[in-house]
Order: sequence, then structure tokens, then C-alpha cells
Amino acid sequence: MSAAPAAARPRALAFIEPQLATLVTEPPAGADWIHEVKFDGYRMECLLSGGRARLLTRRGLDWTARFPRVAELAADLPARAAILDGEIVALLPDGRSSFQALQQALMNPEASNVVYYAFDLLRLEQHDLRRLPLEQRKRQLHALLRGGRRDRRRTLRYSDHVEGGGTRVLDRACRMGLEGIVSKRRDAPYRSGRGRSWLKIKCVNRQEFIVIGFTDPRGGRKGVGALLLGVHGAKGELQYAGKVGTGMGEALLRSLRATLEPLRRDGSPLRGKPERGLGGVHWVEPRLVVEVSFTEWTEDGRLRHPSFVGVREDKPARQVRRERPAG
Repeated sequence: MSAAPAAARPRALAFIEPQLATLVTEPPAGADWIHEVKFDGYRMECLLSGGRARLLTRRGLDWTARFPRVAELAADLPARAAILDGEIVALLPDGRSSFQALQQALMNPEASNVVYYAFDLLRLEQHDLRRLPLEQRKRQLHALLRGGRRDRRRTLRYSDHVEGGGTRVLDRACRMGLEGIVSKRRDAPYRSGRGRSWLKIKCVNRQEFIVIGFTDPRGGRKGVGALLLGVHGAKGELQYAGKVGTGMGEALLRSLRATLEPLRRDGSPLRGKPERGLGGVHWVEPRLVVEVSFTEWTEDGRLRHPSFVGVREDKPARQVRRERPAG
């Protein structure tokens, strides 16, 4: 007598390309907009099905194993199937998110300051919610996250918002030392890709850069002296953006050296002749992406007062371009 066939496993939910915000210099006015905190972490889609949760980056990479506690608690949500959009962050004692703290937490499986802030709900059970207005999706998201175990509520949090008053919200965010805000059309559906129904406004200048080389350390410094940075131009050409040598501790400097050594190459990856004054540089293949804060761009396309923030594993080098506010 043959054995009964095993029960069919529910089909895994498919990754949805995330909606992205367009950079602008001022928040939009009017009651048609809501304003959220711009978190300083990793954008993450949470897919819940079959009693388990998967965490996927903005490129669709599976990072569930990197945040097992978040995945475990997400699997406890009262839904058989759901897709949440949000950001994984590490919180400082004052409640602010910190990308550097998140990188440290990734090296410590016992870290208790890792939180998933959910700000959108794309699917619930068999219903695709993307065509609904944002405020309706957020109401359903808030209901999904409400209640349950205390440890789940501490780790999986609803990203609240303020209605209208964007300038006031931005001012307060900057005074609190936050990265900025994201302003969203309350009546807009969810559209994958970058558009104008989500706008980001930053308190400080920060963006991703490609490491194209490094210098040797001097004095008592270890690992590397400075990182040479590049961005892709409008036609895809790699352009020099300056150096960064601050914001890196000794352990990170050693780690960066170990990462960059296998990427060394004989010549510059920049198109044409290397920049003047770049003697003693070890050129590398343009693969490593880092995030850097700075005060402004100079007229010749260099960073003024740059400071290292962290390594970005969630964005490929080919997508790194200079961010310019939309008109």
C-alpha cells in the first residue's frame, strides 16, 4: 500500500521591487502629504508565508539569516500571508537609528537594539493592497502589528507619521539629529521604482560612493590611510569624488584593508588619466560601496569635509550615481 502524498507546501511569495523616494530640497506643502522619519538602516521587505518569514533587501537578496530574531518574531504575526515594506535599524540609547550601530550589531548575534520599522503593507492574505491609497494600507499595517507578544512589539514596530506641516516636521527632525524625513502622498498607490509620490528630504548630505583606491596608513594608523571615492556620471563613466579618511576606527580600518587587497589592480579604474596629486595610491576594482556624509559638493565635483558612515552591501556599484535634488 503506497504512502499518502505529502501535503503541498504553500507557494512562497514573490519579491516586489520596492518603491523609492526622489530627493528634493524642501518638503511638500499641504494636507495631501504625510511625513515619516527617514531611517538610517537597511531597506527590507518582509515576506510572511507558510508559517515563516523571509527578509529580502531592496535588490531581493535573502538576508533572513543575518537577522534571525526579526524573522522569528515576524513569523508570529497574525497572518498566513503578508508582505511588509520597512527598514531594519539599530537604535541608540536616545532612540535614534544609527547605520554604524547596525553594522556593529551585525557582528553581535546577541544585540538587542535591532528593530524592524514597517511603513507599508503590500499584501495581506490573498489580497494585493498596492492599488489602495497609502493611508488605507497603513491602517491595515497598524492593525496587523498591534498587540501580541511584548518582545515582538519591541522588535517589529509601526512607522508612524505626521499629517501635513512638512517644514515643521523637517525642522524638528534635524534638531533631533535625524537623517531627514520621507514625505508621501496619502492617496497614492504603491508603485515600484522611483517616483514623485514619495519624496526624501535630508538634514545632512549623505550618499553612497564606490571605493576606487586607497592609500597606505601613516604614523600609528593601521589598515588604510584614506579611501578614494568615485561615482558614475550621467553617461555611466566613473568620476573621481575625493577622499575620505575620518570616521573609521582601527578594527574597521583593518577590515577594509582585508576587503580591498584582493581587489587591487594595476591601473586606475577612472576613464582617461588619473587625477593629479593621487600618487602612492593602490587602485582597486570598483566594487565596494560605502556611505559617506559631507557638507557639500565643490564646483569641481569633490566632497567637502567627508566622513565615513559605513559599508553598503545592499547596493551594487553599478547603481551608484551622484544624487541631485529634483526640480
